[in-house]
Amino acid sequence: MLELPFNMTLSIPTLYFKSLPFAQNLEPEFLNGAIALVAVGLTAAYIYYRKNPKGCLDPKNFKEFKLVKKTQISPNAARFKFALPTPKSILGLPVGKNILVRGRDSQGEEVMRSYTPITLDSDIGYFELVVKMYPNGKMSHHFRQMKEGDNLAVKGPKGRFSYKPGQVRALGMIAGGSGITPMFQLIRAIVENPKDKTKVYLIYANVTVDDILLKEELDRFANTFPHRFHVYNVLNKPPNEWNGGVGYISKEMIESHCPAPSPDIQILRCGPPPMNKAIGTHLAALGYTSNMQFEF
Repeated sequence: MLELPFNMTLSIPTLYFKSLPFAQNLEPEFLNGAIALVAVGLTAAYIYYRKNPKGCLDPKNFKEFKLVKKTQISPNAARFKFALPTPKSILGLPVGKNILVRGRDSQGEEVMRSYTPITLDSDIGYFELVVKMYPNGKMSHHFRQMKEGDNLAVKGPKGRFSYKPGQVRALGMIAGGSGITPMFQLIRAIVENPKDKTKVYLIYANVTVDDILLKEELDRFANTFPHRFHVYNVLNKPPNEWNGGVGYISKEMIESHCPAPSPDIQILRCGPPPMNKAIGTHLAALGYTSNMQFEF
């Protein structure tokens, strides 16, 4: 009986090895060595599995996950928490990727949309989505109608963006409305990894203060990691006392609150199409090349 890590044991029948053709002419010490090598291999495999558990996503087929908690966080947005198959399961979504979600619109027609969870694989047993539900949105209708206990069909991972710690010196992020979710996933992955020294600068545009999704979490990151993460909020309808930006994101705001053009920085943007187009024009005018930009 051989002892393995994590209070496991492995029993390897010597007679079985002796019956194998290659083992019949082996000396006892070589046979014992073979058994030891098998044990080492199984131990390594087990350690790898423990450190690299298999995710729950399937890139080709939809899988259903149960909604266990729905929390309204703004007049038109909610936080959805979905359970994974076991309390020790992980979603298996690489940082920077997203998932494809399937639902039904108000006419009963099938509709699919991409969403980025705000959770990471360090969140065991569940994943969360923050969804802004627009009055005439087809997928918005599906989420608006969802109740705790309902299932959501999900497929993935998908997406063109990939991230590795330290791949750039600094990231500039420009988000509008629900476009904060892919940014939030990245921000979390960076600031929660002490080995990742990437600096992050976020400009986040909304209509009112109540529309700022995940504001409490973003403010906490800014206060906890002041040398690694900065956030600048821009509102179309700010309150009387407001020290952020006003109106639409301008070229001057980007120049003041994002890293300057350089081969070792990258600017990410995610928002409504008109906003993305305007930001692209501003970035080009400021000297950011196409290699320095990415649009989700």
